[in-house]
Amino acid sequence: MTLLRVRDVTKQFITRGQGGFLAPKAPFTAVDRVSFDVELGETLAVVGESGSGKSTTARIAARLLDPTSGTLEFEDQDITRATGKQLARFRNDVQVVFQDPFSSLNPRYTVERIVTAPLAYQGISPKGGGRAFSKELMERVGLNPDHSTRYPSQFSGGQAQRIGIARALAVGPKLVICDEAVSALDVSIQAQILELLVRLQRESGFSYIFIAHDLAVVRQIAQRVAVMNKGRIVELGSRDQVFDRPQDEYTKTLLAAVPRINPEWDRRRRLREQERMQSR
Repeated sequence: MTLLRVRDVTKQFITRGQGGFLAPKAPFTAVDRVSFDVELGETLAVVGESGSGKSTTARIAARLLDPTSGTLEFEDQDITRATGKQLARFRNDVQVVFQDPFSSLNPRYTVERIVTAPLAYQGISPKGGGRAFSKELMERVGLNPDHSTRYPSQFSGGQAQRIGIARALAVGPKLVICDEAVSALDVSIQAQILELLVRLQRESGFSYIFIAHDLAVVRQIAQRVAVMNKGRIVELGSRDQVFDRPQDEYTKTLLAAVPRINPEWDRRRRLREQERMQSR
């Protein structure tokens, strides 16, 4: 089942050319006629170098930015210009995990308040109360549930990102967009967060759009990969197709810079894929 359809999406920003304040304004195309689908229960990775347009694409998919042109459909409903209740329902179904957890978590809020905030926004009272709900979510993402009264500054970077993931899961989303969600973490912590994301998807069946510039990371989590360069998707296919039989020269250049894949991670990934296929 196709969960999200993105069709011919373009995003332009108005910028000033050289010459400062008096320079004439001109449009800059950050995303240029991008199209892709996200299937229910799959992970689509969108990769590319800094400035390729991948994060802008993610924000459009989450309706944090409006496209200049093109359309977005979620569960066969056009949400390109959705407002009011329709947009609220969409944002309940689509959640974002950002790159820097500390900048996306309110430092004045306890973990309990952070992870229950999406419910409050939707006017939902969690069964058993906010304290019990937050503890359950913390345990689910691998944190000590007794630390729900602590503040973000009392956690490490990896733990803070787990809090961000817990907040995203609070409303039971159908699609989670991870915008460079592990790029700021140490390699060992990256592996732990990736394992967590895979487990949560296996338990709940939601989809991911996984934004990254590190192809070694992408290979551990994605079923399909879209490669972006200068605002366009230059290659789109299955993970093995893109990694083993790349067609575009830009993709080949990116792959040439990838360090040797950790064989243990690759073994675990293949085992997960086998379990996934057998469970269908």
